[in-house]
Amino acid sequence: MTPLLPVLSGIIALVAGWLLMRRLGPGARIGRILAATPVVPVARAIELAALGAPRYVAVGGRIGSAREFEDEAGRPLVFRRTRLELRRGSGWATVDDRREVVPFEIAGDLLAMAVDADALGAGLVVVTRESEGTASEIPDRVPPGTDPATPVRLRVEHVSSIDHALVLGVPSIDPERGPILRPGLGRPLVLTTLEPAEAMRLLAGGRRGTTIVISALLAGGLVAVAAGLLWAVADAVA
Repeated sequence: MTPLLPVLSGIIALVAGWLLMRRLGPGARIGRILAATPVVPVARAIELAALGAPRYVAVGGRIGSAREFEDEAGRPLVFRRTRLELRRGSGWATVDDRREVVPFEIAGDLLAMAVDADALGAGLVVVTRESEGTASEIPDRVPPGTDPATPVRLRVEHVSSIDHALVLGVPSIDPERGPILRPGLGRPLVLTTLEPAEAMRLLAGGRRGTTIVISALLAGGLVAVAAGLLWAVADAVA
């Protein structure tokens, strides 16, 4: 047995873990970002914005806005995304995607900083409310020529001004809004109203077994590669 064997085994495990992670989709990356990003108080995030040294951090606090709007249930919202989807084969295709958003901030310790809500996309991690039916029930909202029997679903994601949230981004200064959290350093703006562990379970989409396998492959691969390299160094010294 030579040092090359554990190195090759480790590389194979790392590649297998990476390929499995790719199959989980963008949610896997958001989950990794949530797990790895340090949480700082609002005051510290404002300091980082003033310093101008880009750093990706998580900020926890209460959502607030002076321009909230109410939904059908009377909830004061600051963000709502409504997607109408049609069943296409084994998947769903979006035919209508509407976003409603007002300027809002995250507050804590008597301080607050703005959130660049226009940049929210895959980084929005909240409980999605869904309703399903057929195209015959909403003929005015589906493309012309759609089979009336086609399954449809409506998915609604929202953020309320009474929510507590965790927002991940790069603190910076906006000329009009002051300190603000934005995407940056190759990472998206992330906002979740869930506890981090719960948010990561939601992002895994019930594929807990797969995420455990991925973690084991990546961790085991790194250990194997490191062990092989140390072994090679020890042999060289000897």
